[in-house]
Amino acid sequence: MTIESEHRIPLADLLVFHQLTRSLTSSFDLDTILRTILEQMERTIEAELWTLLMLDEASQELYYAIAAGGEQESLRGMRVKMGEGVAGWVAQHGDTLIVPESQADPRLTSELPSKKQKVRSIIAMPLRGRKGTHGVIEIVNPNTERLNDYTIAFLHILADHAAIAIENARDVASIHQLSITDDCTGLYNARHLYDVLDRELESGLRKGLGVSLAFLDLDRFKLVNDVHGHLVGSQLLACTGRRLRELSQSRPRDLCFRYGGDEFVILMPETSARAAHAHCSEMLRALMNTRFPIRPDLKLTIGVSMGLASAPADGTTVHAVIGAADARMYMAKTNGRGQLCVA
Repeated sequence: MTIESEHRIPLADLLVFHQLTRSLTSSFDLDTILRTILEQMERTIEAELWTLLMLDEASQELYYAIAAGGEQESLRGMRVKMGEGVAGWVAQHGDTLIVPESQADPRLTSELPSKKQKVRSIIAMPLRGRKGTHGVIEIVNPNTERLNDYTIAFLHILADHAAIAIENARDVASIHQLSITDDCTGLYNARHLYDVLDRELESGLRKGLGVSLAFLDLDRFKLVNDVHGHLVGSQLLACTGRRLRELSQSRPRDLCFRYGGDEFVILMPETSARAAHAHCSEMLRALMNTRFPIRPDLKLTIGVSMGLASAPADGTTVHAVIGAADARMYMAKTNGRGQLCVA
């Protein structure tokens, strides 16, 4: 046998590489990609547990995104600090770590939060792409009889392809987020409102639940631009957007949008007209009582006129609901501004 034939990759494995690449590049959905990675890990090497941890860039902690081997529920919500245990070490250094069963390693003692599984040996590989390390693949207590250099090389290929797929999925998600986000306020834009409202109306009508929408307009906002300039006006719009998000935190399903200019929309899924009226009344008072610090020597307050509409009473289409709320907002302005109009 020649040296060349000894190092030739078997056709069956080439087909596996081809299928893996197709699977990882055929979807930009991150959950689908992570499931594909885990399924391929299970096929490649026998072990007691396979996990995939992703890096939360905000907290710089790893979390268990997906697992196989009966530990999914016990690992849910668990966090691993950078540098902590095997996964934290791999994420911090960006290097593969293999701890054989015969080797004692202090990092193993803190590896799994679950007490059900004793970690005797482990393979941990970084998911490292052009933008850094995104996560860690862990294979806990692998079958050492089938563990060889060829298998490790295959796992490295899997990790490299996985990192590329993860980066592509995140890039697509970022582009989508930019396309539905207002630059000035960071709220969703009107284009996204029409899409989301259409889905919520369909869902609400199917479930027999109401959908409510509030249309807000800042009173005499032009005076802010005329007196203080457009930069201050833009700052005030951004502050208003942040305040709307703060006031909506107690209702996680509610969504805030900048409709255009000084107009905003609050979408309240599965919310009756009565519940929306109570919530919007409190929000209106809180908004108008807020003093926005624009700069050390300038704090501004705002007046707000608000119109409220609810489906199905005010219509069952996107244009009907937005139109009803918009008309009532103008009624609030006509009746003296700084108030909520519901009919």
